[in-house]
Amino acid sequence: MNAPAPYEPRVPSDSMPPGRAALSVTWAALPFLTLGYATPFTFAAAALWRRSAHLLVASAAYISVFTLLLVLMPDIEQDGPRRVIGILTFLLAVVGCGHAFLIRRRVFDPDGLSGVDNEAVIERVRRQRLLRDKARKLAADDPGLALELRIGRPDLPREYNDGGLVDVNHAPAEALTLLPGVTPELAVRIERVRAETGGFMSAEELSAVAGLPPALTAGVADYAVFIR
Repeated sequence: MNAPAPYEPRVPSDSMPPGRAALSVTWAALPFLTLGYATPFTFAAAALWRRSAHLLVASAAYISVFTLLLVLMPDIEQDGPRRVIGILTFLLAVVGCGHAFLIRRRVFDPDGLSGVDNEAVIERVRRQRLLRDKARKLAADDPGLALELRIGRPDLPREYNDGGLVDVNHAPAEALTLLPGVTPELAVRIERVRAETGGFMSAEELSAVAGLPPALTAGVADYAVFIR
């Protein structure tokens, strides 16, 4: 059974942790939710945080628009000022909101690093290691079942997840190259020696009998299984 394709984010916020993504959306929506009254403060706070020339210019522009709005407010009953106030409010609320949504990723994730989750990577590696240990124990206890489950056979379709093991005693040369440091030439040599000797019992025996570089033994031992 083929492994599912890795998930690819479809919207920008997917690459940020949920909390940060929600905060960025809230920040971007503030101009609209406050009818423009929070727009200059929203951009000013971002400018102070990120020290960005773009944000400094934007916050200065919105502060100017907001100041003019406050100046005209006392004359809102008059037709002329009322129309200008409507335009200024539209600029602060709608344009400001759209502007904020356009740059929220730049404000909250400027380097694209917030989506990097090293702990998740570590956990995934640990899980794969645990799966290999369990599959290797199953193969030692019941070799027949291990062969039926196709443990260590990445070259064959299967459903059992063995964490990336390779069965040195049965896998073809192409699969043997999945072992750390094993080149196609070494894989062919392993396959030839295996046919001559009937197989191997451990990574140490494999290295000694097939003449693998000693430096490869530890890496091979981590991913190899020897089903007899």
